[in-house]
Parts: sequence; C-alpha cells; structure tokens
Amino acid sequence: MTGPSEESPLLARVSQDEVEEVLQHEKVYNRFSIRQKRAVVAIVSCAGLIPLFVSGCIVPAIPQIARELGTTGSIVNLSVSLSMVSAAITNMLWATYSGYYGRRPIFLVSLPFLCAGSLGVALCWSIPTLMMARVVQAFGAASGMSVGAGVIGDIYKLEERGTAMGLFFGTTLLGAALAPLAGGAMTHYASWRDIHYALFCAGLLVFVCTLLYLPETSHPGTRGVDKASLDADSTKWKWVWLNPFACLALLRAPNLFAVTLAGTFVLLTDYVLLIPLSYTIGARYGITNEALVGAFFIAAGTGNMSQSPRPWHAAALGAPIAGRISDYMVTKSRKQRGGEWVPEDRLRATLTPALLLVPCSVLFSGLTTHFVDGRPGIVLNLLCLFMNGIGVDLVLSPIAAYLVDVMHGKSAQLMAAHNMLWATIEYGERMRAWLDVGYSIARDN
Repeated sequence: MTGPSEESPLLARVSQDEVEEVLQHEKVYNRFSIRQKRAVVAIVSCAGLIPLFVSGCIVPAIPQIARELGTTGSIVNLSVSLSMVSAAITNMLWATYSGYYGRRPIFLVSLPFLCAGSLGVALCWSIPTLMMARVVQAFGAASGMSVGAGVIGDIYKLEERGTAMGLFFGTTLLGAALAPLAGGAMTHYASWRDIHYALFCAGLLVFVCTLLYLPETSHPGTRGVDKASLDADSTKWKWVWLNPFACLALLRAPNLFAVTLAGTFVLLTDYVLLIPLSYTIGARYGITNEALVGAFFIAAGTGNMSQSPRPWHAAALGAPIAGRISDYMVTKSRKQRGGEWVPEDRLRATLTPALLLVPCSVLFSGLTTHFVDGRPGIVLNLLCLFMNGIGVDLVLSPIAAYLVDVMHGKSAQLMAAHNMLWATIEYGERMRAWLDVGYSIARDN
C-alpha cells in the first residue's frame, strides 16, 4: 500500500455536507463586528505588550540596581531569570484556566497581580524583596501572551488568523524595543523604580479596559465551566483544580514538539543578544548611558514592526506581514487542492528566516563586537539587531498561527533547528498520524 504523500491534507476531499458544516461553523466568527474585533485586538495587544516590558525594562538598569542594593550585576540578573521561570510556569496556568473559565475572567484575575508586583518592585529595599516582587509581577503579566493568542484564535477564522496573529505579535514584540529604551531613560534621568510605577498604572489601565470593553470570546459551549454546568445538579459556582502542566502532554505529538522546539531556539537568540547588552556591546564600545543602551533595542523592535505592501517578500518583513504571508500561503494552497487544507503550508514562510536571518544575525553580531571597533561596529551591530528582529518574527508569527490552527486555542511561543520545521512541513500528515492529540479539522476551524 502506498503511504500518504507529502501533500496529504488534514481533511480529505470534503463532501457537500461537510462544506455546509464548515460554513455553519464560520458563523461563530461573525459574533463580533469588525470594530469590536479591532477593539478586542487592541486590548489584548496592550495586555501582551506588558510582559515584555516587565522582562525588558530592567535590563539597562541592572548596574544601577546592583549599586543601590549593594550587590552585583550577576545577582540582579538572577531576578530576571526568576521572573522568566515564573512567567513560563504561569503561562501554562493561565492558558489552562482560560480554557475552563474563559479568557475575560483570567485577565481580570491576573492583572491585579501585575499591579501588586510592579508596586512591590518600585518599593523594594533589598535583593530578596526585589526577587519576590519580580516573581509576582511576572506571574500577573504572563497571561498577556498566552491568553491573548487564544483570544485571536477565538474571533478570527482560519484564512484571517495569520494576519491578526501577526498584528498581535507585532504590537507585543514592540515591547522588546521600547521597554529597555524606557527603562534606560528612566534610570538615567530619574530612577529605575519609576518605570515600575508606570507599569502599575499601565496594568491598572488595561484592567479597567478589560472590565469595561472586553467581552468573553470563547466559542459558546466550549468552556469547561459551560460543559460542567450541564452535568451539575446545582448552578452554584465552585472552584475547579486543574493541572497546568497537563498541556505539556501535547508535546508528545512530534509536529507540535518540533515547531515548539524550533520556536524556542529562535526566541533564545533574542535573549542571547539583548539581555546581556550592557555587558557586551555597551562595555565593548564604552556606552555607559542607560538610555543609549536601551536605544539599541529599537533596532530589534523596528524589525518586529516592519511592513511592506507585497505579501510575498517574506525575507524582508516583520511580524504584521509575516501573518499575511502565512494567510496568503494557506489560501493559495487550499485553492490549488480544491478546498483541501494542509495546515503545514503556513510554516513554509519560516524556512528562510530560520535558516538565514536568525542564525546569521547572531553570528555577525558576535564577529562585529569582537573585531570591529568604534562607530562602524555600533552601526553593524544595529543592523544585526534589526535583522534578528525581523527573522524572529517571521518564524514566531506563523508558528503561533499554526499551533492555533491544528489545536484551535492552543498556542506556544516557543531555530537553529530548521530541519525540524522542514520535517514538519514535508511530513506533517504522517507526524500527526503517529499520535492524535485531538487536532482541529477544517470544519471546526
């Protein structure tokens, strides 16, 4: 028997009944007007912007924090690591409970923790209090990325999802550029504590906007609490304990594991270049002004937001257009197959940036910092940061949209492992066949 071809679809050639079922399902995406959808994207993008401000604003301030609290930069860096661990764990927590209770309640519960943690960081007097407050701050901020991506999947249908996801990631990843600049400017001209007072105010503002303007976006009847209410004898609300690590079992599926691992390595290059910037590029070129150190992050953020009117120029764009490219590929390939959907088509846009832009930007930055002195070295490093910003977004945006496509509501922001992306594109059907973890199909996407 002949095995499945490389072009095998997730859903075989559809029948008329299945077409009608797809059309019926698409009505769920018409619950909100275009204006409402834009408002929802704006709110969740602001919520998603905050986590990168939380992680990035402290970077240029590390030397000043170390001096003020009487410790070393390495110890202060530990608070950065702890906040990232906190964010990684609570990402899964918020995502799990958003599937059960809904997106809106999770934002309303998590944002007060962000406000409390930001106030704690601003008022801290020692390294232990700084670390504890940073953990609480990251705990509250973590919902912005994971739950925000779920909201985008809730309100946009398959052919529109990549574009919306690109806009979401383009806005949120802009925080990687603005946060260090804002943190550096505050540190140099006022105090490193002031940026955390600003994060407290920003969290409070997003909380109020969520309370007043963000509707519940989960599809009707799909939340765990909705299903439980049908079986329960009482309508009284009760808390349900869920295992936030259960979602890790999804990584048993080889296609999900491959793209998540590839995305993780891509994102790591961002942190490798940006987190130690004060001690690499700053020290190498004698830049001691925290605001100037933070300004280097603008290059990466500009790459995040780069735009072009031509959706097929994949190697020269940032997150907003990366989504349009992946939508274009999905729509084009689906038409070529007579309506059959192969979700891995979306990943084809990631190959060039994963193979070239991301690894080359890190390599060239290292070589430039080591061998090129003065102003030429600074300019070349800025170009490398810009190239890395574009490359990272061209990989992460289609990956996030792909994960929502195949699991519908499950996303991961998780490179150099380009062979895994290629294997997933070419053999995605076979990889999905190895282990069924409840994939979405065309008629319910």
